[in-house]
Amino acid sequence: MMKRPEQRVVVLIDTQNMYHSAKHLYGAHLNFAKLVETIVANRCLIRAVAYAATSKTGEEKGFLGALTANGIEVKSKDVIEFASGERKADWDVGIAVDAIKFSERADVVLIVSGDGDFIPLVEYLKNRGIIVEVAAFAESTSKLLKEAVDDYFDISAHADELLMTGGNRRVAQQNYVTPIEIPEDVLTDHDDSDLTLDDVPEPKHVRKPTNPTAGSGRRSVRITS
Repeated sequence: MMKRPEQRVVVLIDTQNMYHSAKHLYGAHLNFAKLVETIVANRCLIRAVAYAATSKTGEEKGFLGALTANGIEVKSKDVIEFASGERKADWDVGIAVDAIKFSERADVVLIVSGDGDFIPLVEYLKNRGIIVEVAAFAESTSKLLKEAVDDYFDISAHADELLMTGGNRRVAQQNYVTPIEIPEDVLTDHDDSDLTLDDVPEPKHVRKPTNPTAGSGRRSVRITS
């Protein structure tokens, strides 16, 4: 699929999914800042959000701080520890709610996850005329998710550039594209504790105009640091 400079892109990162995939498949760490820069390409990034889990020890603070320093907004919630020893902090609904909310000001929603649970979200966004792309490791990506999206980026095929091994575990500082602020009415927080994709209204089957700024009276602006 052709990527045009005027396309406004939102990137939503399932941090847990990506962290565990990189660790189990390659014994490495994913350079999230470099990944965002790569998948956005020459387009206009309006928001990049990483959804993360925080532990009682706070061992992830350095990692999350590095993401923030590179222009990636971090949303976090505490890990829930069950009696069985299982630890979980599920962000699927939160990512879905934000994807729908942010898509009002975007042409492309780019989900960084291989989780097949996002298929209903993908279908909903596409029916609204939004381009939906996914970036993930091919080995851990749902086949049906691959088939559902408009474009798929295989991180495994770019492992040499995007993965860090050994002692190099810090997210490298980038000459990074700074996300454009979205109006406050779009960014209003939602309480998604009891939301599911079933709560989302049926979409209007209307494609967006070829010119993403047509009729809006606004121009998208590409800002670089």
